[in-house]
Amino acid sequence: MTQATQRVQMTPLGYRALVEELKTLETVGRPEGIERVAKAREFGDLSENAEYHSAREDLAALEGRIEELKDIINRVNVVDLKKAGEEEVGIGSVVMVSINGSQHEFTIVGEWEADPAAKKISHESPLGKALLGKKVGDNVEVDAPVGKVTYAIKAVK
Repeated sequence: MTQATQRVQMTPLGYRALVEELKTLETVGRPEGIERVAKAREFGDLSENAEYHSAREDLAALEGRIEELKDIINRVNVVDLKKAGEEEVGIGSVVMVSINGSQHEFTIVGEWEADPAAKKISHESPLGKALLGKKVGDNVEVDAPVGKVTYAIKAVK
């Protein structure tokens, strides 16, 4: 399966965030970008008009993001969180793990929703892959830059 046809796993919250971003870019960002290009065009000679070229590049980047979001949204498989349950780790699960005596809580999300700083890890990351399908009491080993790290699963919500 090519990336262009590959299904994208996502939580309902992540899906809604992408749809909202797309709506905002189409209804606010695009008109503002078009207006900026039009204003910059009025500044004169387009071959030497840095503002015009900058506005066009920004608009092209915005259009690229809109197309990317549309593509992702068309390929999304929204995960049914009711099926995730508390038995085993799946996308949408909140997992409490113990590492060398310290506790950490991670939320398993789709790759487009991942935010390590917010402890949202992708199901495609090494830790996410190791945790998927595991249950409370299981231990998982993950190769990390510092060597193998063992995570003990304490709770799944």
